[in-house]
Amino acid sequence: MTMSDVIDLPEWIPASGHQLRMTGVHFDALRIEGVRGELVAARLIEAADGDAGPVVCEVTGFRWMYFLLAPGEVRRHNWPLGVQRFGGVGMRTVTYIGIPALDGNTWPLRWYSEPTGTAPFVEGGLLAGITASVMIRA
Repeated sequence: MTMSDVIDLPEWIPASGHQLRMTGVHFDALRIEGVRGELVAARLIEAADGDAGPVVCEVTGFRWMYFLLAPGEVRRHNWPLGVQRFGGVGMRTVTYIGIPALDGNTWPLRWYSEPTGTAPFVEGGLLAGITASVMIRA
């Protein structure tokens, strides 16, 4: 079951393909590279009983994982070294994140975890705890 089966599609998710969306407007983002990002995502999904919220994966290159949080949420937590944060207010740069459609050809992006009606965004406190434990051990 996809998000489009449960609730109306948020305006920041394209109907097909993928599009760039500016962070801090519809969502903030946390970016973690490769195996560490995959480990954080897997633990997040397990801790959230499969309803972790939106996580986008790049399937080529550095295999970045993008964890999408509610706007303003990335600034409310302390993040360990190795984690890149992208948000709105107070950030020195403007960043765009590629967002795939829920269905169809979205290469080189894909949903590792889709947003749902009960988890439209990743919960920042849970992500901060999991990220800290993974990055300290890595």
